[in-house]
Amino acid sequence: MKATRLVVGTLAILVVFTALGSAQKRSITEKDLFRFNWIGDPQVSPDGSRVAFTRVTVDEKKTGYETSVWVVSTAGGEARQLTSGKHDAQPRWSPDGKWLAFVRAIEKDGKPQPPQIYLLPTGAGEAWALTKLPKGAAGPKWSPDSQKIAFFTATNSEDMSRAACEEKEGKDAEKANADSKQTVSDKEKEKSAKEKTAQKCGKPEHETDIQVVTRVEYRADNEGYFDFSRPPHIWTIALPAVPGEPDFGNQVTKGEFGEDEFDWSADGQKIYFTSTRDLEPYYTPPQNTLYSVASSGGAISEVAKIQGLTQAISVSPDGTKLAFIGTANTPVQSYTQANLWILDLKGGQPRNLTEKLNWDIGGGIIGDQEPPRGGGPIRPQWSKDGKSVTVVVAKEGRANLERFDVESGKSDSVTQGDQSVTQYSSNGTATVVAISTPVILNDLYLVGNDPKQPKRLTNLNEKLFGELNLTPPEEISYASFDGKKMQAFVQKPPDFDASKKYPMILNIHGGPHTAYGYLFFHEMQSMAAKGYVVLYPNPRGSTSFGEEFANIIQYKYPGDDYQDLMAGVDELIKRGYVDPKRMGVTGGSGGGLLTNWVVGHTDRFAAAVSQRDIASWSDWWYSDDFALFRAAWFRKPPFEDKDDYQQRSPISYINNVKTPLMLILGDADFRTPSGAGGEQMFRALKYRKLPTVMVRFPNEGHELSRSGQPWHRVERLHHIVGWFDVYLQGKKSPEYELVPPAAQEWEKSAE
Repeated sequence: MKATRLVVGTLAILVVFTALGSAQKRSITEKDLFRFNWIGDPQVSPDGSRVAFTRVTVDEKKTGYETSVWVVSTAGGEARQLTSGKHDAQPRWSPDGKWLAFVRAIEKDGKPQPPQIYLLPTGAGEAWALTKLPKGAAGPKWSPDSQKIAFFTATNSEDMSRAACEEKEGKDAEKANADSKQTVSDKEKEKSAKEKTAQKCGKPEHETDIQVVTRVEYRADNEGYFDFSRPPHIWTIALPAVPGEPDFGNQVTKGEFGEDEFDWSADGQKIYFTSTRDLEPYYTPPQNTLYSVASSGGAISEVAKIQGLTQAISVSPDGTKLAFIGTANTPVQSYTQANLWILDLKGGQPRNLTEKLNWDIGGGIIGDQEPPRGGGPIRPQWSKDGKSVTVVVAKEGRANLERFDVESGKSDSVTQGDQSVTQYSSNGTATVVAISTPVILNDLYLVGNDPKQPKRLTNLNEKLFGELNLTPPEEISYASFDGKKMQAFVQKPPDFDASKKYPMILNIHGGPHTAYGYLFFHEMQSMAAKGYVVLYPNPRGSTSFGEEFANIIQYKYPGDDYQDLMAGVDELIKRGYVDPKRMGVTGGSGGGLLTNWVVGHTDRFAAAVSQRDIASWSDWWYSDDFALFRAAWFRKPPFEDKDDYQQRSPISYINNVKTPLMLILGDADFRTPSGAGGEQMFRALKYRKLPTVMVRFPNEGHELSRSGQPWHRVERLHHIVGWFDVYLQGKKSPEYELVPPAAQEWEKSAE
């Protein structure tokens, strides 16, 4: 009897402590982003005993990110840091397990230097530089015999000549200074001497920063201007017998066309790569070709011409086959689903292994917490016996690994669950995945026999997330106007009470060909933590529901997807816990376009925040960073079909807008330039004396919410919720106050 009382008493104490622990948890905030740990580019060691990965953190000033290479045992235990640099990434094990190659970028005299490949012995020892390319090196991949590394560099022959000259002149100067017993005053002249050496070796008198543009696609968001004189080429460098001075390596591919992706042949004698050998590819349907070249360099050979885009190539262990993820270029569609293909390298046409599956092969789920730096390529993973290939597959808001039999195409699940596999790696036997769920940012797991129960290897955000009261969203489904079934997610406040009426935010994804789903979303969690119910649907046009569902909006965007969104709002209102008078709407990119469209077609929302948006399709056609010359989104250019562009442009309905609007814009956004979007909406609504605010982010591109400066990402969330707080919760915010007459006029019209 005493023992029973003791057990009951202990349980009571545990219940009390559990309740206290739950009560002590706090709501997530925007600034918690500063403490996030991201995992990028996991790589399983050849023997399967360890996983190297890139750990990404916010830097001390909170204006950037730091990356370092870490390792964790697949047997269990704490992860530990391997490299000491602040910008180390792309870890790659040598096949014999003796070395770990990685890429490091250092600063010199306060300036960032081009990244170089470094080597770290896996036994013991310090890392040392292997390359010294003037324009840096990236994407290292070991040869099968562990004696060479292939990589990409934009270094051209002019760069090489100058670097070799400067190196020789520098050594001669050092010798001369040593012979003359250089004095302190002589050392002060070194800077001038180095400048003279640079000019002697061909450095131009003036480094111009102007751009002479001859191609439509001449810049890219987040990358800046293209340098067509330096296409990325494949080089190799041999592993020296003993650590020594870094070297340049040997150029394998040359010419005016760059290479996209590559892989070694099984015997190390060839390198296979893809390339689009067209100076202006935007005039024709997208496609590239698979080539091979001797690993020592020389003439290239065409292996296979694919009628579409070939990406993520991977050679089988025995070297007889190549797997890749590819999309067809016919028919011309707004969205074409990717498939897994197998090519016999001895000859023949590629086989579409997943032709009958209506899944997004190689697809994923959109969020705001992919590693902002240090991410790696995702490619098909072969089993050791070459009989199967594993890839990530997106299906109905989830992303998991599927294993496909190479001969039959039959598949089985490697992972299962309400989650997103964001990255994965395999040595042919052991498979490690990075998994994100609505309450787990992303961590590494070792896949076992049970696809639902992988073994957790890391928990880098354990301390922070242990403090937070995080709740998963509710998945709901509803019928749209035409009976089509829609999926949506509802993130509720942590202390949600169904008997209360909450303000609601409709959050619209961009793309438009992407999907919301099961992964950690800081934006949704932080909005809910401020007392909002957040509805984020997957309207028609979204991926992971089949090609037909995604492509149905071709030439009709925006349109019926707007009705899908409104049907979702109606569904939530019917459930009784949303206040229909306190609803807001927001979205970024394509979601910004739809936000502009929503406020031009209904006044049911009390406030709106449009981010990185489009207002005029015709202006966007003329100014974005990729050419819309193919008939994928529009049948004709705007100068041949003005009516289509006008009817689908939100700015055409600006006189209907009554909703207070905030615009979130990046000053360096080339994907949706502000002149074709937010600036137009702002100027027009200010003319109409409606409450309108523009929040501009200097030096930020289209990826502001995902990889922008940490402080900017936090401030972005602060302003979005701050605007809704004013109009949905009646809070005051001096920074958004308008000129009194305009405010008074709006208040009268609102009454």
